[in-house]
Amino acid sequence: VPRNYDPALHPFEVAREYVRALNATKLERVFAKPFLSSLDGHRDGVNCMAKHPKSLSTVLSGACDGEVKIWNLTKRQCIRTIQAHEGFVRGMCARFCGTSFFTVGDDKTVKQWKMESPEYGEEEEPIHTILGKTVYTGIDHHWKEPVFATCGHQVDIWDEQRTSPKCSLTWGFDSISSVKFNPIETYLLGSCASDRNIVLYDMRKSTPLKKVILNMRTNTLCWNPMEAFIFTAANEDYNLYTFDMRFLESPVMVHMDHVSAVLDVDYSPTGKEFVSASFDKSIRIFPVDKGHSREVYHTKRMQHVITVKWTSDNKYILCGSDEMNIRLWKANASEKLGVLAPREKAAMNYNQKLKEKFQFHPQIRRIARHRHLPKSIYCQIKEQRIMREARRQKELNRRKHSKPGSVPFVPERKKHIVAVVK
Repeated sequence: VPRNYDPALHPFEVAREYVRALNATKLERVFAKPFLSSLDGHRDGVNCMAKHPKSLSTVLSGACDGEVKIWNLTKRQCIRTIQAHEGFVRGMCARFCGTSFFTVGDDKTVKQWKMESPEYGEEEEPIHTILGKTVYTGIDHHWKEPVFATCGHQVDIWDEQRTSPKCSLTWGFDSISSVKFNPIETYLLGSCASDRNIVLYDMRKSTPLKKVILNMRTNTLCWNPMEAFIFTAANEDYNLYTFDMRFLESPVMVHMDHVSAVLDVDYSPTGKEFVSASFDKSIRIFPVDKGHSREVYHTKRMQHVITVKWTSDNKYILCGSDEMNIRLWKANASEKLGVLAPREKAAMNYNQKLKEKFQFHPQIRRIARHRHLPKSIYCQIKEQRIMREARRQKELNRRKHSKPGSVPFVPERKKHIVAVVK
């Protein structure tokens, strides 16, 4: 279509676009129905989940009663159940080729299982079982080689063919809660310990590289799948910290919005956003470069969310919680599912551009940011705002009545770091 872009001919163009952007923003909130379905079948709280590396529709989950279930997401039903461990299933991970998966439990064992169901008449038995000396609290598989790492009292690196670890890595601490391989620089590992450390290891040197000590304990971490050096840590002090592993002195970003301990975090496959699960019965989606969440999901029945996963096609989020359910959410709350006509796609892209163009106008910003929260979270947010303001005022008063320079300004990013040890 030939168009004359002379502004004198279109004096109301901006006004028209503003109205369209406002309507698009309102409609986005009208159509925001993120909850898709819940997968029920577990008889105890869901403690851990794993994604299938090759199949989008398959997901694995482990519960607190030692049961492992494999789900088909397209049919939204359980296709296989294994009684894997006595006590909790502490961690699970799939092999990079997708033929088998590993589980660790409270019974001090590491078990490897076939991904396919057993044939008719066959027993449901693991391929390998490794008996350990201590309880393992987490497991992760290498992205390219037949090597996996477990954590407990120390980080052990195992070869799949052997029943004793290739090497054990330790740096003077008691219990390690999670261990993760870097998806890009595959020889790097990160782990979180209960003495508030985040430790980075190099598998080639079989030694720890460096560690950062925070004010409170980190529950788990997740590496960015697109940027090799970036990882995000979920902390007990209600925040998430995104670090660059080369400069651990201060985090790249502090993500604050949760009102209780953050228990799990997982990156989207694009590396632009991540989702966090919290003890405050909600999950939040954060852009990597923003301090506040763009989205918060909650339901009346959902209890403390223990584990969360972002599916590999960047469309859905899975979360497992205390009350035995796995819930399936849309990553983009107002997205229309199913096949889109070309005109629908064009209209969506146009509306998206309009919303970006006018995103800082007060009306549009207010509508886009507004979320309904459960009363408990709403009240806690208010309470914490008051506490933060009181702390700020107290510091200002101390600074005003002290010798100049005796009460230093500490930036928000440095406040939570105790030390970096190399």
